[in-house]
Amino acid sequence: MLINSLLKGKKVRLTSLNEEDFPKIYEWYNDAYSLRLFDTIPSYPYSQEHISNWIKDKQKSSNDYVFAIRNIVNDDFLGYIDLNSISWNNRVATLSIGIGASDVRGKGYGTEAMQLILEFGFHELNLHRIQLSVLSYNEPAIGLYEKVGFVKEGCFREYVQRDGKKYDMYLYGILYEEWLKLNKGQ
Repeated sequence: MLINSLLKGKKVRLTSLNEEDFPKIYEWYNDAYSLRLFDTIPSYPYSQEHISNWIKDKQKSSNDYVFAIRNIVNDDFLGYIDLNSISWNNRVATLSIGIGASDVRGKGYGTEAMQLILEFGFHELNLHRIQLSVLSYNEPAIGLYEKVGFVKEGCFREYVQRDGKKYDMYLYGILYEEWLKLNKGQ
């Protein structure tokens, strides 16, 4: 039996989030640019306690799996990725990813983290469908999602307002069979 290196790629590995990581996430959630990529909520500076409680609640849940994204070479904390709101009877989860620091975006870390979490979701959790949503102005994220096989399934028109303009929220999904076909022979 061949056992893959679960949660470990060539550039990144997925580990548990530690309390030492919380200040970085706090920093990202206090940067308006990053927050506007991560979430649809108003860009509001949250306290460290709020961020810490949010992460700890996710870690306690049996319907959420949250991981730190770490650089293989130096173990630097690059971001987080999670499968959340899992509907076990339907085998469906929602995926979220946040690469926090702008100097590490666009270097392939997100692509590999996505591939690792999809493998975890489909092979370890036995999911059938993984879905996500993304704001229409987040073109780098859209490119990433399509690159790893997500299919645009719909749109919530004029879902969010930023700086006086309305933007759509796109809905994406990938099914186990689609993912398997894309990853055949790997």
